[in-house]
Amino acid sequence: MHGEAAGCLYSAQLMHRRRVAPIYRFTYRLFYLLVDVDRIDELAAELRGFSRNRFNLLALHDADYGDRKRGVSLRGWAERHLAQAGIDLQGGRVRLLTLPRLLGFAFNPINLWYCEHAGGELRAVIAEVNNTFGETHAYLLPVASVADAAAYSLRQGKDKCFHVSPFFDLAGRYEFEIDEPAERLRVVIHESREGTPILDATLSGSRIALSDRNLLLQVLRMPWMTLKVVAGIHWQALKIWLRGGRYHRKPPPPSAEMT
Repeated sequence: MHGEAAGCLYSAQLMHRRRVAPIYRFTYRLFYLLVDVDRIDELAAELRGFSRNRFNLLALHDADYGDRKRGVSLRGWAERHLAQAGIDLQGGRVRLLTLPRLLGFAFNPINLWYCEHAGGELRAVIAEVNNTFGETHAYLLPVASVADAAAYSLRQGKDKCFHVSPFFDLAGRYEFEIDEPAERLRVVIHESREGTPILDATLSGSRIALSDRNLLLQVLRMPWMTLKVVAGIHWQALKIWLRGGRYHRKPPPPSAEMT
């Protein structure tokens, strides 16, 4: 485990498919960063185009994740919530899949924390969800079986409790399908309401070695990526509204930071 790279990039495609009227589908090209949270400083020291907690071409700021108070480390935040669920990694690796800040700006609809036991088996994934109202909530997804842990595969359901889209209320359930981030990246989220599928979201991609050259190539291919994420969310919402999508007012966020 310690011989593996501290991080990598994924050239990825995000697909959203609305399965109830108005039926709608869209895709975006993105690139993601996967980083061992204990080795972020190592990456920052190796790469000229990547920094931690300061401006650069790409950057990762601790205040964008976890408790956002700068008082608890990224690992400390994850381990605190894992411990509350009876999960002990015994020092195992925690990796964060995220859209890094690009020229100082980022918005992440979802961050995924892959939490491993010291032996390398997957124990849980934390899905940290952000909405465009500046609110955050995380779903803790423990691995259901020994076989799934050994296969580094997660299939887990959670009742929806956090407002994301103004065109869906909170009466829903998520089904997560998350595979090991290896040569290929695959994350699938199905949303249903009373057993009826209403939305599919898929993130898929290919791994790229994290180097200054590859970092720069990805930025040149998608120079406005992070701005496009925010603009795209509002643009797609406008088109759904124009097609007759029903608007739901935002409810208060959950009192707990993690479900």
